[in-house]
Amino acid sequence: MKILITGGAGFIGSNLCEYFVHKGYTVVCLDNLSTGFKHNIEQLLSKPNFTFVDGDIRDIEVCKQVVKGCDAVLHQAALGSVPRSINNPIATNATNIDGFLNMLVATRDAGIKRFVYAASSSTYGDSKELPKIEHNIGRPLSPYAITKYVNELYANVFSDLYGLETIGLRYFNVFGRRQDPNGAYAAVIPLWVKAFINHDSPMINGDGTYSRDFTYIDNVIQANELAMTTPKEIIVKQSGLYNMNLPLNASLDLVFNIAYGGNTTLLQLFDCLRTNLSKFDPEIASIQPVFREVRKGDIPHSQASIEKAKRILGYNPHYSALEGFEQACEWYWNNLK
Repeated sequence: MKILITGGAGFIGSNLCEYFVHKGYTVVCLDNLSTGFKHNIEQLLSKPNFTFVDGDIRDIEVCKQVVKGCDAVLHQAALGSVPRSINNPIATNATNIDGFLNMLVATRDAGIKRFVYAASSSTYGDSKELPKIEHNIGRPLSPYAITKYVNELYANVFSDLYGLETIGLRYFNVFGRRQDPNGAYAAVIPLWVKAFINHDSPMINGDGTYSRDFTYIDNVIQANELAMTTPKEIIVKQSGLYNMNLPLNASLDLVFNIAYGGNTTLLQLFDCLRTNLSKFDPEIASIQPVFREVRKGDIPHSQASIEKAKRILGYNPHYSALEGFEQACEWYWNNLK
């Protein structure tokens, strides 16, 4: 197969590129390097089955060019971060909605059948239900959350109108190797790991009782492969659908939670990271956190039900949060020092 991975120089995208190149796929990586990095894919540039294209999904002509000859699309490109979207909603909208629509149109026009895209747990908004179940969402709490929900609506309309097989993967707090610890919008795990390594005190938003379903990167790779390769007939059979041209009122039927299904508070996360990193540097064991106000747009708790992905896609995450924390700490220690 020849596949396009948008956002392929980013954290999740580069891991997907590496995985599929090593499996023998022909991979086209599209990235404008605004939040991704060339060094994430440096080891792939010499591979004959890998092509890097420096381009922007906001340019429809670029989108049409990179999909040529592809059998499937893994769309990871987006401007992430809730705080970023609050500070600059126009930029978030332009990339996450306009760019997403460009990719849908380009995929449709190229005759590609399967379009797998990165959705987000932020879509659950103010829903207090735990665990989160795909068909029950709340009111979005940030511009970023709005854009990711609009992605789902657009994807399902394209499925209904044009027969495009769209599968959205609602990621829950993905972490792991190559997640950037730098910048104003760095995610909590690489940010805290960097602080620990530098003997600084990580800052906890709130009192530390907020919780997340932290999901190791290898679980996400597994989900993307299943979403891309599981035959339509199996999805139809396992989901009880008669076809993949869903009406709008069934717009969530091909969206899946991708997580481990666990629940870790920020205080527990702090302890786990400190314990793992203390194995390399005993001085880290004495570092204490600094508490500050809760960020705007943050939800108190997030935990996924992954039963739907298990039943329909055969998703079976191999890494718990604790196992992932250990792997990630070792990687950062070896690569940030």
